[in-house]
Amino acid sequence: MELTERQTGILNNIIKNYIRSVEPVSSEFLEKKCNFDVCSATIRNEMQKLTDAGFLSQPHTSAGRVPTDKGYRFFVDSLLQEHSLKEDIFESDWFNGEMDDTIKFLQSVTKNLALVSSNFSLGYLSDKKIFWKEGWEEIIKEPEFKERKLIDDFIAMVKSFEEEIADFDLDADIKVYIGKENPLPKAREFSAIVTKCHFPKNEQGLLAIFGPKRMDYDKSICSLNSLIHLLDKV
Repeated sequence: MELTERQTGILNNIIKNYIRSVEPVSSEFLEKKCNFDVCSATIRNEMQKLTDAGFLSQPHTSAGRVPTDKGYRFFVDSLLQEHSLKEDIFESDWFNGEMDDTIKFLQSVTKNLALVSSNFSLGYLSDKKIFWKEGWEEIIKEPEFKERKLIDDFIAMVKSFEEEIADFDLDADIKVYIGKENPLPKAREFSAIVTKCHFPKNEQGLLAIFGPKRMDYDKSICSLNSLIHLLDKV
């Protein structure tokens, strides 16, 4: 299904508002808060088309809509095109004093990525086989992690990623794995944003962001793009 401009706008607004609110988004909300210049009945009709096509789902008969994996994928593909130009978010001077110590540099990079993206982040030095993880405290505050099972699944997914990292076919481009797209076990409710990178002294490595499927993809992709751009200058 090729989406019209209106359908694209409705889908994008539903995803953005669901990311913020963690609540299904209704046609009445979109009519009041978004400038579509059509009535809620028209918006509701477009939402039904998006639901029938698999971009949205309806948790309850009278509820609004939430994005599916397919809906997130459409949204993320647009973001990846928008952020193909590197954006400078990070300042280069925060790691200048740590460039002589590769492990401290890895720790600093991973910590700053977690802070800026507001997600769990992982850094990896390929030659030394060293992982560093940051952002546990913040990620478990997300509403999804009120369920103990999801915390256990998230931990299991990260552990599997570490064990199977060699099986990921990665390059310098950012790759986003959404829900069922993620080849790792226990990953159905999560997303991963991963890319290869290089650190000082020609050390090869990898950076990744993990979070619920409802993660702020715009902020996360932009943060990772900016950091990769900065590392390219090191």
